[in-house]
Amino acid sequence: MAQIPRLVVAGLSSGVGKTTCMVGLTIALRRRGLKVASFKCGPDYLDPSYHHRASQQTCHNLDGWIMGQDAILETFQRASRDADIALIEGVMGLFDGASPRSPAGSSAEIARWLQAPVLVTVDASGMARTIAAIESGLLHFEPDLPVAGLITNFVGSQSHKNLLQEALRQLPVIGGLPKRPDLAFPERHLGLSTAREQAVPQAQLEAWADMVEEWFDIEQILEIAGNAPSLPTASDVMEQPSSTRCRIAYAWDEAFHFYYEDNLARLRRLGVELVPFSPIHDSRIPDADGLYLGGGYPELFATELANNSAMLASIHSFAERGKPIYGECGGLIYLCESLQDLDGKTHSMLGLLPGYVTMKDKLQALGYVEVETQDPSFLGDAGTRFRGHQFRYSTIVMDGSITESYKLRKRRNQELSREGFRKGQILGSYVHAHWASNPQICENFIQACEAFR
Repeated sequence: MAQIPRLVVAGLSSGVGKTTCMVGLTIALRRRGLKVASFKCGPDYLDPSYHHRASQQTCHNLDGWIMGQDAILETFQRASRDADIALIEGVMGLFDGASPRSPAGSSAEIARWLQAPVLVTVDASGMARTIAAIESGLLHFEPDLPVAGLITNFVGSQSHKNLLQEALRQLPVIGGLPKRPDLAFPERHLGLSTAREQAVPQAQLEAWADMVEEWFDIEQILEIAGNAPSLPTASDVMEQPSSTRCRIAYAWDEAFHFYYEDNLARLRRLGVELVPFSPIHDSRIPDADGLYLGGGYPELFATELANNSAMLASIHSFAERGKPIYGECGGLIYLCESLQDLDGKTHSMLGLLPGYVTMKDKLQALGYVEVETQDPSFLGDAGTRFRGHQFRYSTIVMDGSITESYKLRKRRNQELSREGFRKGQILGSYVHAHWASNPQICENFIQACEAFR
């Protein structure tokens, strides 16, 4: 059995300040000498960048629909192994997930699987006795869910927070933050911008920690987390291999940094030496047997990417040797012929896939998808299935001769489409795939790279 103090910081909806509370609480706990393991429910890449800054530890995604219960338990226990406490930020509202009629993919599902007490963040601005109705709903909608307290955000004063506590009948108010527009994190698309140092200075994160120490009952939070029951030890805890099977270079800089940490951890545990490089700043890719181009914001750095002719030539040389190249979303864009930005300017990209990408000012795709491959590739035989997520503001026009290796089924409406653009050993897709949904894919990719050792 594994005894890990833990709790879920959930919300009634998006935009109630979950990430702000997570950041402030994480730093406040670290000031007490505690090592904090952080997690994010759902397929989000942005909030984890804040958790990483706050905890100085890698943040892991936990997604019930994509990963399944066994992988959730294994990832959570592995990443929490040496921590004093684990904090898990929810996604959207507490009960929101892959379906409006089931708990699949929701924060509530993760809390139940991990037997983790839940603190629910509420926008309490302009509210008093109504908080009691919210409390009643939280306690009775799914009675087996361990809701342990409320965080009442956007309160007008300490007196307002005390008034809310007086209105409640069972749950404690363990904290709450006032509105501070001067300390708000920058936003882009559907959520926060990434927590890059130049965009979010450390002093801004520390200021939220100062407020958490003033407005939260941290001792009560530690007591709630410490009362979480022991978990059965996960069976699939793989140890680090004794030898290196292959080297995979992966893009990591301002333009490319959206990876599921669990995917990278699986590669390492199966014997891969992962070598980061920057398509913006470096002149060549490292010596490697495979190439992994993750998601990100290549449109924000299109000029720098297009002007780095040495890097473009280096990747072309890599491709000419027939080594596997895998690109997701931003990585797919980089693999294409060109990218047209929102100002209408066209930037040359790698040109390894015959595609032309156009950025849009409105969302083009969002949501869970299930993939079934239609032909053999380094991911596996035809008929290989896995799950992932789409989130994009661009469209792509691909030359009709390209192989479309994926049949996509959207989770929400079961709509079918074709995607997954393959040319030889080059494969690119808008889908952010999570290999916990089919661990054999990770092994297949490694074996394809091993052939070039």
